[in-house]
Amino acid sequence: MGVAKTIRPYHQPAGGWGALKAMGTALVQQHVAVAGMETLARMNQPGGFDCPGCGWGDPKHTSPFEYCENGGKAVAWEMTARRCTPDFFAAHTVTELAALNDYELEMEGRLTHPMRYDAASDRYLPVSWEDAFALVGAHLNALPDPNMADFYTSGRASNEAAFLYQLFAREYGTNNFPDCSNMCHEATSVGLPQSIGVGKGTVVLEDFARADCIFIFGQNPGTNSPRMMTELRNASRRGATILSFNPFRERALERFQAPQSPVEMATLSSTPISSRLFQVRVGGDVALIKGLMKHLVASDADARAKDQAPVLDWDFIRGHTQGIDALIADLDATSWDDIVRKSGLARADIIFAAEAYMRAERAILVYGMGITQHRHGTQNVQQIANLALLRGNVGREGTGICPVRGHSNVQGDRTVGITEVPSPALLDALEARYGFTPPKAPGHNVVTALDAMVKGEAKVFIGLGGNFAAAIPDWQLTQEAMRQLDLTVHIATKLNRSHLVHGRDALILPCLGRTEVDMQASGPQSVTVEDTMSMVHASIGHNAPASEHLKSEPAIIAGLARATLGTRSKVEWEALVADYGLIREEIEAIFPIFQGFNTRIRVPGGFHLTSLARERIWATATGKANFLVCEGLCEDPQVGVDDVLWLTTVRSHDQYNTTLYSLSDRYRGVYGQRDVIFLAEAEMERRGLAEGDRVDIVTVSRDGIERAVRAFRVVPYAFPEGSCAAYYPETNPLVPLYAHDPQSFTPASKGVPVRLVKSPPRAA
Repeated sequence: MGVAKTIRPYHQPAGGWGALKAMGTALVQQHVAVAGMETLARMNQPGGFDCPGCGWGDPKHTSPFEYCENGGKAVAWEMTARRCTPDFFAAHTVTELAALNDYELEMEGRLTHPMRYDAASDRYLPVSWEDAFALVGAHLNALPDPNMADFYTSGRASNEAAFLYQLFAREYGTNNFPDCSNMCHEATSVGLPQSIGVGKGTVVLEDFARADCIFIFGQNPGTNSPRMMTELRNASRRGATILSFNPFRERALERFQAPQSPVEMATLSSTPISSRLFQVRVGGDVALIKGLMKHLVASDADARAKDQAPVLDWDFIRGHTQGIDALIADLDATSWDDIVRKSGLARADIIFAAEAYMRAERAILVYGMGITQHRHGTQNVQQIANLALLRGNVGREGTGICPVRGHSNVQGDRTVGITEVPSPALLDALEARYGFTPPKAPGHNVVTALDAMVKGEAKVFIGLGGNFAAAIPDWQLTQEAMRQLDLTVHIATKLNRSHLVHGRDALILPCLGRTEVDMQASGPQSVTVEDTMSMVHASIGHNAPASEHLKSEPAIIAGLARATLGTRSKVEWEALVADYGLIREEIEAIFPIFQGFNTRIRVPGGFHLTSLARERIWATATGKANFLVCEGLCEDPQVGVDDVLWLTTVRSHDQYNTTLYSLSDRYRGVYGQRDVIFLAEAEMERRGLAEGDRVDIVTVSRDGIERAVRAFRVVPYAFPEGSCAAYYPETNPLVPLYAHDPQSFTPASKGVPVRLVKSPPRAA
């Protein structure tokens, strides 16, 4: 790959010239330097296409450069001139391909033909679309129970594709919709409705311009949603207080050089982002938040005793909430000693942050997967909601709760019906509209789908995008279970690990990318996506497809449905694929929140899906926003016991989800390698380790199964004691399938108890 395996500090700010150089390198590497820049000029613009990367919101008044480094890389990866053709598959067995790393697989370029696995030759061979669809239909119709099939969805899928997908699966007879959100923000989808009645954030982009305080919990915006840095930079420059809580001192949370700022670029200057950055111990989030709330409550009691203005918003609390007394009792019973020990922060630091929150008239609470991917992720989310409710920071301009979703339409997929627990209203609407009776029993999420595979109860897996086999936990169990399936089907743009962890029968079905023209019977089509701010807008590609053999995701889904359901289907699949406007009419008919769908997406910037909580209407069982108590301080009973560490899995800067743009991570100073573990120098000394030593990382499992990754290089890093970090998905084998949030079933990828064992010397 041409990059030496080195560790060297990166001293520059996030963004800036480093970002431009990295994006330019990616475009050149994919042989699309000129065409790529022309295409980027249309990204996140009216009449253009939506970024295939993150789901951060677009401003209403767009600049000519509404893209970021990682968005540019995503476009380069999709537009690449490289092609993964039948000739490539003919030259390599699947066993040979499995020996390549994930970066090497993706570098083969765009898939060009539908392919079917041939066990006799251990190769993928070309197959016609008709035969591919017929094969899927035959497998699905042979199952004695529709619930033996799982229909996985990636957040890249459009609203139109996701709606057709759920319609197909429900008419087939199952609610088995394991979804990428199950592995990231499901704790939000479960936790926030119990607290405030909606499973989404309550802010719009304009709120960031009005907030005077922004708290960021467990989120690395400079890598995972870089366009967010524009809002944080602007907030910092106008004097807003930004406090970050994260185990890493992420570079973008420290300082940022805006590529759109001629002054900063010309003078090599940058903008400080966080007023303070607090390195919370892995698993210490609830302790931190309880400490913040404990100080707020104590300060409020003191202020009222002195007949001063209250700290808590009692008008809001009395008028809009319930459960405050139980919360205060729990905070009173929680000792500062325990809070400090569990959070890893000094009491003075927590009080400093609480005082900043108290002074703020308008505050936004931002969080990412550092909060959700824990064994108590749902409760983590609810403690953030509690913190917002104490000060009335929901339902006012410049305030709110902001979960930062990952992929570009992961939120929209859920809105249009991708859920394993459909509401009675959704099922009734489908039955009234189409005349079939949809299944009512809850279906599989990711964890229960994997459990069914391990038990041999699932037989068919269909993946609408994504890299499921790499993203899942507990590879030793789960990947082997996938290999025992009767059929695996992957709708994809590029080769990835999941295509090599296949069932006895397997298909790779190549689809159009977001940048490409989607031509159907009625002409070129647009699709829609919903961003993390609940804004829905249109996306239309302009580039020629990578291959004449590609089909759009809606067309592939319709083909599968026709081959499976045949004449018994109540849906006019061909008509819907001919004109996506008809799909949007169907979405509007099932989900009234999309009223005027086709008309409203013609407005530049799209339209906002109303959040009831933003209007201070609480769609909870109590009719109020609820303070919800979290017993104890959660998470990590084993940390601090003997030599146990708490491992958090992280992405590199040159990575999006499971897609690797290189094997480097420049913000953390890691180049040409990913088999590293970040460890505080005090923890290294305690274990007799030196920089560059190799260690095996071994999960402290409770089921007797050994889970380990071998020979990871120790990298000293400013990191909390009792904690360590390593890259995802390489350390997914360490995450037990049983280690998940019991409410949301989110795998606990950000909190794994491990031990380090010195690796034996490598052979010369």
